[in-house]
Amino acid sequence: MERLQKVIANFGFCSRRKAEELISQGKVKVNNQIVTEQGTKVSNDDRIEINGTLLPLKEEKEYYLLYKPEKTISSVKDEKGRKTVTELIPSKGRIYPVGRLDYDTTGVLLLTNDGELTNILTHPKNKIEKFYRAKVTGVVTREEVMKIKKGIEIEGRKTIPTYVKVKKVNQETQTTIIYLGINEGRNHIVKKIMSALGHKVIELKRERVAFLTLDGLKKGDYRPLTIKEVKKLYSLK
Repeated sequence: MERLQKVIANFGFCSRRKAEELISQGKVKVNNQIVTEQGTKVSNDDRIEINGTLLPLKEEKEYYLLYKPEKTISSVKDEKGRKTVTELIPSKGRIYPVGRLDYDTTGVLLLTNDGELTNILTHPKNKIEKFYRAKVTGVVTREEVMKIKKGIEIEGRKTIPTYVKVKKVNQETQTTIIYLGINEGRNHIVKKIMSALGHKVIELKRERVAFLTLDGLKKGDYRPLTIKEVKKLYSLK
């Protein structure tokens, strides 16, 4: 017997927190009965239905690392008809991206149908580090680097990167290449940090998530994660 929200998340339908919301909203049925109580336990024999969608009894877990290219949406579908990251991986399962990268941002993106692992990688308390390479307008000074290291206040909350280093300054084009390590999941956080200092991000690439890098991949390429890698990701909880 497992808690209903955990079972829903493990099927990859959504995160555990989202599953709890759906339960509270009366959108989940167990054996044709609406369930709203959190922590309700179910077994493999129970019939679970969410918004009219019946969960399969068993779904094989899939894990992929994608080198996300530009002009792709970090979503399962897009109302505007733009290409989504799930279209780049020929999976028969209901995989979805773990977190998101902006439309024109490239780099490491994980996709899976494992809700439990998704919760581990996205929960703020686990502080999973993401490593970014940003090309920004203007020359980033030493003083600004020190400000970033001490913490930049974004929307009333201070953000302190785990790593900051200016890689290259181009005086001719007045641009800077800067590397940032971030262990929180707020949207557009790199862009907001640089914007707070008067720099606009021109290009953004996520080069690493935890220990996973883009080694051996080109834009648009993907590879399955190894069992060892999946276990190591679970150990980050």
